[in-house]
Amino acid sequence: MKYEVVIGIEIHCELKTKSKMFSGAPVVYGAQPNTCVNEIDLGHPGTLPSLNKEAVVKAIQACMALHCEIDPLVRFDRKNYYYADLPKGFQITQQFHPIGTHGYLDIETSDGLQRIRINRLHMEEDTAKQYHVEEESWIDFNRAGTPLIEIVTEADIRSAKQAMAFVDKLRNILVYLDVTDGKMEEGSLRCDINISLRPENTDAYGTKTEIKNINSISNIEKAVASEITRQSALLEAGEEVQQATRRYDDVAKDTIMMRLKEGSVDYKYFPEPNIPPIQLAQSWIDQIKVDLPELPDARAQRYSSLGLNEYDIKQLVQNKALSDFFDILIIGVKNIKLAANWSCGEILGALSQKQLEQKSYALKISELRAMINALSDQIISSKQAKEIFPYLLKGESYDHVVTSLDVSQVSDESILKQLVEEVLNENSQSIIDYHAGKDRALGFLVGQLMKKSKGQANPALSSALLKTELDHRKP
Repeated sequence: MKYEVVIGIEIHCELKTKSKMFSGAPVVYGAQPNTCVNEIDLGHPGTLPSLNKEAVVKAIQACMALHCEIDPLVRFDRKNYYYADLPKGFQITQQFHPIGTHGYLDIETSDGLQRIRINRLHMEEDTAKQYHVEEESWIDFNRAGTPLIEIVTEADIRSAKQAMAFVDKLRNILVYLDVTDGKMEEGSLRCDINISLRPENTDAYGTKTEIKNINSISNIEKAVASEITRQSALLEAGEEVQQATRRYDDVAKDTIMMRLKEGSVDYKYFPEPNIPPIQLAQSWIDQIKVDLPELPDARAQRYSSLGLNEYDIKQLVQNKALSDFFDILIIGVKNIKLAANWSCGEILGALSQKQLEQKSYALKISELRAMINALSDQIISSKQAKEIFPYLLKGESYDHVVTSLDVSQVSDESILKQLVEEVLNENSQSIIDYHAGKDRALGFLVGQLMKKSKGQANPALSSALLKTELDHRKP
């Protein structure tokens, strides 16, 4: 039997704020355990939460980018459960009144654009982080209280590739907004995937399983594909799929049972008594929209208007730090396509992602621009540019490197014609070979000319002059 895959995704995204959702404790990834925490995060008696204004701004920005309806009345609820990673014994969230609802995100599929509906976007606080070592469990409360948004889709996704494309595009949007750093390997963005199968051409949903805390784009595709295989095998064998929470094991290449879900958990939600409803001014919300940064789709359209092809656009837009670098580079550059080639090639190969993001490199973009303009004007050749580039990476100026290396491209026709004469006079057999249709003869002659010029002759002009003179020297 053929089955249709039905997928919904829940994404937990840590917001890029300096302090926590309801306390003034700092948010610092990788800090010494239990050093970025205060009495509010630890749930000490008598402490009261205070809402982080910047977290609300970032949540609204995310709502706007995902075309959500925004609730200007901010309300929180208390979710009661008693886990070791929640010292208060409850989590402050937005169960009944999410800040954003009824949004959508369009993704590229093999069948064209597909709209994935967003059910809700709500704010909440993260839990502490647990480490399980042999028979012990350790808890780091640094993460407790970190601002989060949770984005929940409708069950509109129909394949592993679509799930991967959705999370990848959503992550990129949130990074462009500076809502999050999007580092899935560090837990800044985590996703849970709900997946079920149903016979094709039917409407009823099958029994779903939830795959928890997938922390890379590639593992989304692997986890979904693995779960499709597992559920298909059960259904074909006449067995039932159990509603359960599972995790993806990248070593076993399979999903592993964590716990069964026999019914919905009663978290005994009720309105959070320590945070009264907050009415947001519409003028404040409107200003957040005015101040929204350029999003990936808009940047892609801008690059298209500059004449870049689809491949270059995708390479640039997919990496915001590289795209920001490129935007500075093209101010005053003569050949934008050449600038894109260098950005997506040599720059991406020479600078790490961390260096690009933090701008912690010695290279001066103005000097790279000078080199690209010289290359565009054929003052230097591609080979010479690659000789110059390592020195620019060290922070040296283009003019200084050119002088010290004695690098320049000879494009003076009178000089090149003299070299052509010398090369042809010294290689009469190659003239015969050229007119006999041996293609390599011209390449050999160009090589000899480049050797005579110590690599400084303009290759294209040299080749053209050689062809002209060869046509005059028929054997």
